[in-house]
Amino acid sequence: MNLFFISLGCDKNLVDSENMLGILNSNGYEITNEEQLAEVIIVNTCCFIGDAKEESINTILEMAEYKKIGKLKTLIVTGCLAERYKEEILTGIPEVDALLGTSSYASIIDVINELADGEKHSHFDSLDNLPRLKSKRLLTSGTYSAYLKVAEGCDKHCTYCIIPQVRGNYRSVLMEDLISEAEYLAEQGVKELILVAQETTLYGKDIYGEKCLPKLLESLCRINGILWVRILYCYPEEITDELIEIMKREPKICRYLDIPIQHASDRILKLMGRRTNKEDLIQIITKLRRNLPDIILRTTLITGFPTETELEHEELMDFVKTMRFQRLGVFTYSKEENTPAAKMKPQITAKVKKQRQKNLMKLQQAIAFSNSEQLVGKTFEVLIEGKVVQEENVFIGRTYMDAPQVDGFLFLTSEEELISGDIVKARVTGAKGYDLIGEMVKGSAKE
Repeated sequence: MNLFFISLGCDKNLVDSENMLGILNSNGYEITNEEQLAEVIIVNTCCFIGDAKEESINTILEMAEYKKIGKLKTLIVTGCLAERYKEEILTGIPEVDALLGTSSYASIIDVINELADGEKHSHFDSLDNLPRLKSKRLLTSGTYSAYLKVAEGCDKHCTYCIIPQVRGNYRSVLMEDLISEAEYLAEQGVKELILVAQETTLYGKDIYGEKCLPKLLESLCRINGILWVRILYCYPEEITDELIEIMKREPKICRYLDIPIQHASDRILKLMGRRTNKEDLIQIITKLRRNLPDIILRTTLITGFPTETELEHEELMDFVKTMRFQRLGVFTYSKEENTPAAKMKPQITAKVKKQRQKNLMKLQQAIAFSNSEQLVGKTFEVLIEGKVVQEENVFIGRTYMDAPQVDGFLFLTSEEELISGDIVKARVTGAKGYDLIGEMVKGSAKE
């Protein structure tokens, strides 16, 4: 049977999608890129914020049309939206034949087989479940860079977030399973491992009794073929001296951390249920930069949180101006039902939230552009991602300073023909907004 798969939302959801694709592929399903040819369509959904929820619903409705205009017989919805709104989907979108919860994706073949009787079927395992799969992931993001999900769920229970409700409490993946998966990825040609979870810094605490991210990193760096290891989603209060030390010691670990801080006002941070205050954040950021002078720090902020005053918005602006994060994203607060923040008053109007987001991004743009200009003349290793079709001898790459999908690129000229996955040295010759311009250092290409 031909199968079409859509993965929405975050990189952690993408790992689930690739695991499902691996199961399906090992069971003889043909994966197609054309919706109109698909007999089975699976939509792995997201519902983290309002925009993601809307995208997921619209995608399901769009795919449902192929029961009329294509060959579609079976429409399956998986992931966070399915977990959170199971009843609403089944009653409101009758074209959906089956639902799988976030901890049930290993049952995808069972569900498809059960649908042969013509009845709707759903699988919702306990949110404490953490599937261990025999099949291998089917990579979709290129063979040179891949995400490694080290844990599922979250114990933090921030007041604005529904993740614990749809993903469960924090559950670490066994270290031997992660090492085995990373070795498999290296065999497939992956050179960059990107560690993800709702929170990577707590890895191992639940099953080993201590935070084991440094030990995991040490083992991953021993794997032949893996040249870069990147760490995302580090909660600031959980960053240890041991983590800093292995980042200093191990050249394969990118000097890059994604640290979601969300705000800088002590009052707002407390309302959010965060575990840090502004002084804590300053100390952590200062320590990282003192120990790792070339570290790139990325963060995310929420603007327009309930009760946020104009003064607190200005405080956040001042913090961003002072900290000069190299990478920064800003979300407007999304009111999510069944969260404590949804009941807080007053809620900030959409107009004010958008304006505050615009203010922060305009400030950050100036900082980011200035930071880029300061890199002119420096030389970096670059992971090649492709070629600019319209330009001769111009290639697209990323340095350690840029994570895929969220950060910028380095566009470099090279007389040598390069292919995706090559790592070369490039000298920065210019900056263009969030991106860099450069030229390859001759003879530096390595596969």
